[in-house]
Amino acid sequence: MIGIFSVRSVDLIKNLEVQAIIIGPESSMQAKYAMNLGDNAQVPIISFSTTSSSITTFPTSYFFRVAQNDSSQVKVIRSIIQNFGWSEAVPIYVDYEFGEGVIPYLTNALQEVDIRIPYWCVIPSMASDDQIVAKLHQLMTMQTRVFIVHMLPSLGSRLFAIAKEMGMMGEGYAWITTDRMTNFFGSIKSSVTDNMLGVIGLKSYVPNTEELEHFKLRWQMKFQKDNPTILNVKLDVFGLWAYDAVWALAMAVEKVRAANFNFQKLNISDHSTNILERLGVSQSDPELVQALSSTVFRGLSGNFSLLYGQLRSTNFQIVNVNGNGEREIGYWTLQEGLVRNLNSTSRSTNTSRFSFMDANAFGPIIWPGDTITTPKGWEIPKHGNWMRVLVPVNHGFQEFVRVSRAPATTFSGYCIDVFTAVVERLPYEVSYEFIPFERPNGDPAGSYDDLIFQVFRGNYDAAVGDLSNRPNRSLYVDFTLPYTDTGISMILPVKRSKSSKNAWVFLKPLTWEVWLLSVCFFIFMGFVVWVLEHRINKGFRGPLQNQIGTSLWFSFSTMVFAHGDQLVSNLARFVVIVWCFVVLVLTQSYTASLSSLLTVQQLQPTDVSLLLKNGDIVGLQEDSFVQGILEQVGFYPDKLRTYNSIERLHELFEQGSISAAFDEAPYMKVFVSTYCSKYTVVETAFSKTDNGFSFVFRKGSHLTRDVSGVITNLQKEDQIRTIEDKCFGKQAICMGPNITGSSNRPLTLSLDSFWGLFLIAWLSSSLALLIFVAMFLYQHRHILICSDPNISFWRRICILLQMYDQEDISSHTITLQESVHSLVAVESSASSPRPLSSHSSQTASNIIVLEMQERLSTRLGDLNPNGQTTQEIA
Repeated sequence: MIGIFSVRSVDLIKNLEVQAIIIGPESSMQAKYAMNLGDNAQVPIISFSTTSSSITTFPTSYFFRVAQNDSSQVKVIRSIIQNFGWSEAVPIYVDYEFGEGVIPYLTNALQEVDIRIPYWCVIPSMASDDQIVAKLHQLMTMQTRVFIVHMLPSLGSRLFAIAKEMGMMGEGYAWITTDRMTNFFGSIKSSVTDNMLGVIGLKSYVPNTEELEHFKLRWQMKFQKDNPTILNVKLDVFGLWAYDAVWALAMAVEKVRAANFNFQKLNISDHSTNILERLGVSQSDPELVQALSSTVFRGLSGNFSLLYGQLRSTNFQIVNVNGNGEREIGYWTLQEGLVRNLNSTSRSTNTSRFSFMDANAFGPIIWPGDTITTPKGWEIPKHGNWMRVLVPVNHGFQEFVRVSRAPATTFSGYCIDVFTAVVERLPYEVSYEFIPFERPNGDPAGSYDDLIFQVFRGNYDAAVGDLSNRPNRSLYVDFTLPYTDTGISMILPVKRSKSSKNAWVFLKPLTWEVWLLSVCFFIFMGFVVWVLEHRINKGFRGPLQNQIGTSLWFSFSTMVFAHGDQLVSNLARFVVIVWCFVVLVLTQSYTASLSSLLTVQQLQPTDVSLLLKNGDIVGLQEDSFVQGILEQVGFYPDKLRTYNSIERLHELFEQGSISAAFDEAPYMKVFVSTYCSKYTVVETAFSKTDNGFSFVFRKGSHLTRDVSGVITNLQKEDQIRTIEDKCFGKQAICMGPNITGSSNRPLTLSLDSFWGLFLIAWLSSSLALLIFVAMFLYQHRHILICSDPNISFWRRICILLQMYDQEDISSHTITLQESVHSLVAVESSASSPRPLSSHSSQTASNIIVLEMQERLSTRLGDLNPNGQTTQEIA
């Protein structure tokens, strides 16, 4: 065919010296040959039927495509798939450039919106019926039920005929055809369209105008006159593009109006074997090409304009094949996307892959199987009528999966109940059967990785159980969202502190430095208060032992705030206020630490680094991926002990074989809830992981997405928690708050925690003492500044100390009444008591003052051998 095409084209240029050629090649190879021919002869080649996207990879100035590029419809296909919420589609195309050229564009367009292409179905151009049957049978075994057909009508009609025989044109299937096949619907036999009922097709949109109707009528009469035996033939869009191409070329020639449309012969040897090199070169080249590129007019097919030698993309019409042929259901435009009518300004915004069809985007659609129900776009491949679900056999943690065989095989447990609840909430019916993953003797048939590999190989459709998503597993199968707690937990036994059984535990809260400093400060504070109160407070006077006892009792009684004596000095009150604050902080801290020593449960150690440092042995479940994580952290294999049930794990702890255990959070939650008060969960550095128990489906399964959505809804509605309480007997209430940190061991309070408080107490007490001493020395400064050289400094200090030891009668706290009572008591001891009148009371007061003055004068006289009077000394 290409040979005949090339001979005719060369003959037109060489012998007739044509200035342009309008062609309609049936293949891309013919189009490429025409492109080379035009380049060599510098003659515009105009094609009205070449749609292959591969042509755009060979740009040339002399080739014009007055037809829609196949790649222009990939966005239309993407919008249709999005609108119906389909997440996968399988392209079916022919195995030469026409079919393969559009695949890269289609793949990119679908992947931009996360629509998967699980398989590319390539049909040979000369395929037999048996080959087509084999390809379609392979598609039937897959989940995807959305197919995009891109091929010529001759092969496509055979494909749909065989698909109908195989039952693939029934309910649940969705077929989309590209414009190359849909554009010929008007000219193909009705028997062909009968095999395509329910198909959605794309057509290049041609506006219906009065001029177009008149042209079709004239063309129909002309065609019928020339071909009286051919009936019911309609003019398709390719004929309209050919008509517009002729008009465009005619308008370009009128613009050029070249006087010389001749060819220039090239000096090529007659012995040259390349026929293209022996052609002449058109002299009207630049002008005609430029005129054709700038030609714009309103043609029969719509607005005509070329961009880089290509017809500008126009709108697409979307049709649905039914019993009457085809029926328009919507449009697609560059500006609005999917719309019901072109005059509608409402745009289809339903592009979510998780929702169904937007009623505003299309008119009523009859789908394959003569149904109006929108296909899901996928179907679970079934062995018989049931989805085969593989279930692990776990003899240990049967709270999650339990397989009972008496009297019949039954499946129960937390994972089974959650899966059943999820399937019941799906918007469609899913039939399934559980199959245990076991050997004939009832033992597990392999590890969990082996179980997942069985799903990957297609032996089973899904797996349900205590299965976690791991990076190596997700390469082979799909996991849903987790329906349990995620992460890895560390379990530690709860122990009572050994210190709580020690008779001297009350000394543990404080270090010996704090105890010693506290005792010193109590004595120091008693001394400070005694100094400040001795001269003016009778409670701090009397015999020496009484004064010492009173001062110490007052100081130590501040521990329980039982100091009852009223302080007189403001300085003493200030000191005691500060000291009471220090005592309050000290006693409260001591109480808290002692309480923790007596009551707090001890977890030692509570950090992975301490386990590694101490060389402790830890436990983990058999065949668990946790072993790899622990070895990466630094645990040697000889430091790991395995268990296969919660009872065995409890035995390992009771025997002291392990110090801690690591496992997935759901297992540890059941373990701790079973042994409520003996163990607790501790968070570690690698506890936060994304793995949790999930359901497993074959790679690309649509159930993965839908089941994940239902799991999310059940978690929001707290239904997962209800199932958990049902399966675990509401034992989760035993789960206390997780402990975070390296240790919860009560701390012994050291001097570092209190040195600031003691410093404040010492500074305040010292300041009060300095103020008191300064005031006392100032009050008796006449003694210090005495000019008698015979009185030494130490003698003066002794006099001051003797004066300090006596009551300060000038203080308002030592009243005259108290002095009277003292005097009365003295006189009554020498003679019989007699009542005193008010005059006698005043006389007694004067006597006391005179006695004190005499005593002071006598003492000063002893200090003054020269006979100086007290006034002279002053």
